[in-house]
Amino acid sequence: MSSRLLYILLLLTAPLVASGQSFKTGNTNRISTGGTGGFGSGEVFNPFGERDTTKSEHKEVPMEIHQWHIDELLGNPLPVNADTLQHLYQNWHLTEGMNGEYNFLGNMGAPRLSRIFFNRPSDTKYNFLQPYDYFLTRPDEIFFTDTKSPYTNLSYNESGDKITGDDRFRAYFATNAGRKFGVGFLFDYLYGRGRFDNQSTAFMNFSLFSYYRSDRYNYHLLASRYHMKMAENGGITDDLYITNPEKTDAASSSFGTTDIPVKLDRTWNRNELYTAFFTHNYNFGFKKRVRKDISPDSLAIEVARLMEEYRDTTRTISPSDSLQLAHIADSVARRDAEEYAEYEQRFIPVARITHTANFESNRHEFISHEQPYNYYADRFLRYDSLDRTDYWSIKNTVALTLREGFSKWAIADVSAYASYKYSSYKLPDTLANAQEYRRRYTEHTVMIGAQIESNRSKHLTYRLRGETAVSGDDLGAFLLEGKGRLNIRLLRQDAHIHASAFIKNNRPSFYYRHYHSEHYWWDNNLDKEFRTRIEGGFALDKWRTRIKAGIENIKNYTYIANHSQRATYGYLSRLAVAQESGNIQILSATLNQDFKFGPLHLDTEFTYQNSSNKSVLPLPELNLYANLYLKFKIAKVLNTELGADVRYFTPYYAPDYSPALGEFVQQNAADKVEIGNYPIVNIYANFLLKQTRFYVMYYHINEGTGNKRSFLAPHYPMSPKALWLGLSWNFYN
Repeated sequence: MSSRLLYILLLLTAPLVASGQSFKTGNTNRISTGGTGGFGSGEVFNPFGERDTTKSEHKEVPMEIHQWHIDELLGNPLPVNADTLQHLYQNWHLTEGMNGEYNFLGNMGAPRLSRIFFNRPSDTKYNFLQPYDYFLTRPDEIFFTDTKSPYTNLSYNESGDKITGDDRFRAYFATNAGRKFGVGFLFDYLYGRGRFDNQSTAFMNFSLFSYYRSDRYNYHLLASRYHMKMAENGGITDDLYITNPEKTDAASSSFGTTDIPVKLDRTWNRNELYTAFFTHNYNFGFKKRVRKDISPDSLAIEVARLMEEYRDTTRTISPSDSLQLAHIADSVARRDAEEYAEYEQRFIPVARITHTANFESNRHEFISHEQPYNYYADRFLRYDSLDRTDYWSIKNTVALTLREGFSKWAIADVSAYASYKYSSYKLPDTLANAQEYRRRYTEHTVMIGAQIESNRSKHLTYRLRGETAVSGDDLGAFLLEGKGRLNIRLLRQDAHIHASAFIKNNRPSFYYRHYHSEHYWWDNNLDKEFRTRIEGGFALDKWRTRIKAGIENIKNYTYIANHSQRATYGYLSRLAVAQESGNIQILSATLNQDFKFGPLHLDTEFTYQNSSNKSVLPLPELNLYANLYLKFKIAKVLNTELGADVRYFTPYYAPDYSPALGEFVQQNAADKVEIGNYPIVNIYANFLLKQTRFYVMYYHINEGTGNKRSFLAPHYPMSPKALWLGLSWNFYN
């Protein structure tokens, strides 16, 4: 545990003792001179009676910020709440997610996979980056910020010591140059040393962003560079070191987690990722003078009313009646003069043309300097071969949109778009004489689509979208999707009903079809994966109740099958891509129910799932999260949450992890193990003091209790109990 962070926390809490008291400055027994100043008053004596220019005047620093995300397809801004919430901040850094719904390898930043199927990406992808979504910040996840004063957020989370501890530091900065232009950056550094041998993670991200927003022209830009390196240990050699250490050589009191033998040594996965996202648009429209208090939702109705009033006036007046025209002109002039302060010129957008460019480049490398002879079944390249693949792609999208709200009949944004994506891949390959070279593959796709979206109404919002590939390697792929939200009054309280559905017919990603490496090699001709999903739910605000349920059907589900072979010592790893030609149905239902009894709170989440093919797509039947805490203030200024939370899921044959692929795969049918049926309990104290959030958390406090099956992936034990400290500080200057 870092003494520096503890010192900062003490400095933050020290002023609380004095915050509820009133202290007077100066000598209360001094002789009055007829004024409020003088010696002992805390003011600087100035014999000239003038303003002391050596003292700086107090200026109120504005602390108002507005943040939004960007839709990757059409570049629409998506308003979000500022990232300053106290609740659950102690879980922000956890790789297993805010509610503990992810399986992962035990170390901070390690590859992960959601146990909640409907929370996974709806497209089956294998691109080396998906398991690291914990660290990646996509274009639709970056916080663009409009701020009246430069805004900075610094956050730091740490646990353990300098040998097995974890650290994560993030710096976010945003500033404006006028009302329309903003710029900023995000720096994110993660170093998870790991409680077990050969498990460290070292990630770094530096991202620059900027935007310009006006009535006519808008743009958003994001450029990122990621360096991600992870040591691979292949899991521990025997689960008994965790579940029953008395039966192993771990019985000694000096035996620690770093002494547990692991399967791999001097082995790493490394990704070098560069991304650039740029979207800009130009709006066509007109300006209209309307009342300042007219909301965007009512703007179309107000404009229509003014235009109708103008037409009625011009129809009832004869051009030859100069006296009546002069009278009306005088009355209009007087009305304008009286109500000038209540009106403003408002831009009414009618149509928009948008261009979006998205570039991504990734170099993935598997490095192994010491390979065990009894781990892999095959070796396709020489021992000193470079096991590396390179990928880059660029996608351009052009869209034309008829804007919602310029007329009372324009009840939605209607868009038509076309996109072109070009991708290039490089894989190691061999000639007939076993000479190695790097083979290049290229693919391109032209898509056309349309979208109808409405977000202005307070009662109903919706989006309908359809697209299809009309040319290129993905010819015949298509997507139909829709989602909507209805706000109503039910049982004398606010209620929200939402629904979504999609139909997708997509070709599996490139690395499912082609992959060449030292230990795994395939070239497949795969069928398109056909998916349909329907999901719906509702929420009652007063009862703190949220329910959602859905069902999905998948045909030609694509996955990595495990065909490991029995050997003298365990099994030799052999993997291949497979498709399930039959249909797989997934049923899911989630209940969120929060309770409040004065300062005592209990938040719960229950998710039920059922997969019709558990050997191909295994899922836990029940996933639970519960958080019991007291919420109160100390000295009227320190917002405090003291509590404990628990994560639990029923046992199931969870996906295994392949170090050489950097991907979760099917378990070997002859050597399957269950994980689950083990609660994970954390206790914490979470605080908010003005613009500062900080917490103290004892992670996995129940380690070694119950059945001791503390695994979140087969043969990868989760981190043992540890004390975590975290701090997030906002600055406005």
